[in-house]
Amino acid sequence: MVTATRREERIQDVPISITAFQQEELTEKGIVGYEGIARETPGVVLNRPTQNFNNFTSRGIATNGYNANLQSSVAVYIDELPVSTIGNTTVVDPNLFDVERVEFLRGPQGTLFGSGSLSGALRILTKSPNLSSFDWSGLVDFGITGSDSIRQRYNLMLNTPIVTDKFGIRAVGFYRNEDGYLENVGTGEENSNTLVDWGGRAIALWRPTERLSIRVLGSFEDSDPKDSSLTSPSLGREKRVSDQPDRFTGKQTILNGTIEYEFDFAKLTSSSTYSDFDQRFYVDLAGTFPAQAIYPGAPIAFGLDADAYDKVFVQETRLVSSLDGPFQFTVGGFYLRRRRDVDYFYRSSPEFLEERGLTGLPDQYYQKQYTHQISTELAGFGELTYRFSDKFWLTGGMRYGETTAQGFTEEGGYLATAFGFNYYTFALLNIPVNFTTFTPYEASEGRKAKGSKPSWKLSATYKPSPDLTTYATFATGFRAPIVNAFAGRPSLVDDTDIIIPDGASSDSLKSYEIGAKGRWLNGRLTANVAAYWIDWSNIQAQANRVSDSVQFATNIGAARSRGIELELGYAPVKDVFIGANGSYNDSKITKLSEEEAAISGAVLGHRLSAPRFQGSLYSSYGFDLSSTVKGTLAANVQYVGPYNSSFPNTPGNPTLPLSTFGRTDGYVNTNLSLGIKHRDLTAQLYVENVFDDHSIVYIHPEAFLVSRFGTLRPRTVGLRIGYGI
Repeated sequence: MVTATRREERIQDVPISITAFQQEELTEKGIVGYEGIARETPGVVLNRPTQNFNNFTSRGIATNGYNANLQSSVAVYIDELPVSTIGNTTVVDPNLFDVERVEFLRGPQGTLFGSGSLSGALRILTKSPNLSSFDWSGLVDFGITGSDSIRQRYNLMLNTPIVTDKFGIRAVGFYRNEDGYLENVGTGEENSNTLVDWGGRAIALWRPTERLSIRVLGSFEDSDPKDSSLTSPSLGREKRVSDQPDRFTGKQTILNGTIEYEFDFAKLTSSSTYSDFDQRFYVDLAGTFPAQAIYPGAPIAFGLDADAYDKVFVQETRLVSSLDGPFQFTVGGFYLRRRRDVDYFYRSSPEFLEERGLTGLPDQYYQKQYTHQISTELAGFGELTYRFSDKFWLTGGMRYGETTAQGFTEEGGYLATAFGFNYYTFALLNIPVNFTTFTPYEASEGRKAKGSKPSWKLSATYKPSPDLTTYATFATGFRAPIVNAFAGRPSLVDDTDIIIPDGASSDSLKSYEIGAKGRWLNGRLTANVAAYWIDWSNIQAQANRVSDSVQFATNIGAARSRGIELELGYAPVKDVFIGANGSYNDSKITKLSEEEAAISGAVLGHRLSAPRFQGSLYSSYGFDLSSTVKGTLAANVQYVGPYNSSFPNTPGNPTLPLSTFGRTDGYVNTNLSLGIKHRDLTAQLYVENVFDDHSIVYIHPEAFLVSRFGTLRPRTVGLRIGYGI
């Protein structure tokens, strides 16, 4: 059962391409975060430079894997809160213990899930309290990666009714401490990319009558990777380099109150959510200025320490019909307000300053700037279904909203200079100097970007038999306009370089999809297939200024994506299951002007950043060890094909091939497990990445990072022990 249409329906009856996971399957496959979800979902890739830096690509709709300055093309929801956001910020990889299920909806979902769901929506749905009985569950996981990296994961859930069938509480706590497996040769730290992640949530449910329920949720998660997981293969296996640890951390607090009331004809839902998200984006940018004749002092110590603080309020109210007649409807309203404060601190390092004779700075920072941005979204949405019979129905939907975004520079901060020149000049030319002037930034107000645009959906469903659903869908999508944080700013290194433009307007997407979902052999065989054609125009794309690697958002031409997705499940005999999924995608740039090519580095006919082929195969065999103990042997093999890291040419200098352009490796990841189950107690031995594959699965598209390559986690062997899963 899924709620992709905002009402409970059997997944095989929903005319949408959906992959769904329940808690038992997540645990069995060792899925604890976004990475496992992506590998098990056809047509979906997770671009993940490091923990807490997650960008999904669905159906080939991506210009690169980083999405800097761009709104994600896949909306990510934790219950009713959209947590996907503009690139260059962290997104906590949430703990998936004790969730009701995870749903990945492929294709534009703008009518019900907003402007961020350009190519899909991922929904993480937490479990509500059981009001009838006490319950608890736990899961511990001990593993070892390589020879000395210890994995520890602890999870516990307690559920208790306070007033039977009326009021209850469900609480979850978790803690992860996973040693890293990389050596940072710059900092000298072994196992530098260690992760410490902890938090919990509590949900209270009050059901005073059969019609009314009130649900209150509070959650907190502190995810603290001690360094990035990006590597430098030229230094050797499992090695990276930065002068200080790259930090992408996040602390997220979520408070939600949801009221549901069952009328005779419909369910009314009101959901109010507040989120507070503090994050660090600390990154070594030394790769911006490699050693070259024009800069005798290069490379130099150069980094960005950015602290960001998000405060988000979301209100959604919707009415979903429960009529017995031919009409069904969903109607609602949505409001979001986000304030993001970002403090940009550009740094050298104490050692470098002393070595070069650069004095006068109060600390290692030569430039500090305080900014904030306020964005809003107000939308109304609705879907109407008319059933001509039990076999055929039509659904039409629309969402119309207005989005705004405005950036502000706050008073304060400074730019350090001497004799009218900044840090870059003296560092790159290797000239000692005493900085004497600290020019403060004045408060300024950026242009307010506004966008209003409808999203449409029209779907026809034909069900020739109870076990076969076919459908055809047309849907549109777009992303909100983007304001560039440094609009109007010239380069401090080369005043002839591009002036940062105001921002990017909304892009536009049209999707055509046909699909079928079937069950045969008394439900032992299921098969879902979908084919799609997508036209994507006025594409929001990332551009980079050449002289200083400052990023900004812009718009370019058009692209086309077409493909097919397949999911199969077969249980030939008792205790044997075989599951498979696969996808083919062909996506490329189809329209591009010379000016757009120059600013973005794109090339007409260039493939977008998505693999042509990907898929997975899962099989399990169950056997009896005794009358009360059951064993299960399972294997999971996942394949992801190679894909481009970015556009191939240098933004601002289109005749020069981009030095950082590359293609990821096509790779196969194999996992094995052997489990036993005795009543509510389970134990599972597992091996992840059985063949210790070291393929490059991500390439950072920008030169400022010296360590730019993401790889599979090395072979990990472990034991999971669970109760009540």
